[in-house]
Amino acid sequence: MEPRSRSFYVLAGFFGLFLLFLYGPTFTIAILSFQGPQGGLTFPMRGTSLHWFRDLFEQQAVGDIWGSFRRSLALGLMVMVTTVVVSVMGGLAFRKRFAGNAVLFYLVITALVIPSILISLGVGLIFSQLGLPIHWASSGFGSQLTWTLPFGLLIMFAVFNRFDKSYEEAARDQGASNWQTIRHVILPIIAPSLIGVALFGFTLSYDEFARTLLTAGSYNTLPLEIYGMTTNVTTPVIFALGTLTTAFSLVIIAVFLLTVWGLNRRRARQGSDAGKGMV
Repeated sequence: MEPRSRSFYVLAGFFGLFLLFLYGPTFTIAILSFQGPQGGLTFPMRGTSLHWFRDLFEQQAVGDIWGSFRRSLALGLMVMVTTVVVSVMGGLAFRKRFAGNAVLFYLVITALVIPSILISLGVGLIFSQLGLPIHWASSGFGSQLTWTLPFGLLIMFAVFNRFDKSYEEAARDQGASNWQTIRHVILPIIAPSLIGVALFGFTLSYDEFARTLLTAGSYNTLPLEIYGMTTNVTTPVIFALGTLTTAFSLVIIAVFLLTVWGLNRRRARQGSDAGKGMV
């Protein structure tokens, strides 16, 4: 085995520093959340305990932690479902050229480069001028879709760009209608990609701050609640909240990844069984 070159260790060290810079703040918050009852917001730690995690489940003197969590969860699910449905429909539509398809594509992508706070301000002004109530489930929902839909559509464009149309042709030769072809052929094949779009939609919505700032109305989502807590909470309970929300996000990601793994394994098993049947 040849010895590794010096450049390998230099690049490995640089990559390690990058990971430390990327995840160091998260690890710091997680460590500080396990302080004792007399703990503060900085090092050195004053004992270790689960005191601040227990404090989260007691009546809070400030804020609405669990109410904001439920709102963020509901909003994330709404955005996730809408992003998946619209992305699939858009991906199917863009498989064929139509008048204005290029303009529509660039309009969708433009939402990614416009500053998020301007999107929030614009959506809030539109609802206000139309006399509609500014609420996290209406204006906040619409504002967040401008963030998640472009990602979902780009993923679907890439998926359908390499999709083998012979599967659809075979289904139609067997007498399947367009809807049956989509339901029984296209959707099962692209299911792992749909889960990826769903993961993007949920996670981007769950922790979105800027696009929700001026569109949430009177009730905060969890990111807004945490931001508000930074101005008046002086105990590690805010670190405990950050640790729990991060753990929740990791669990959601793990569930989605396990689902994709299960779908791929099931597809491989079905392919193997079909091959044996032919033999």
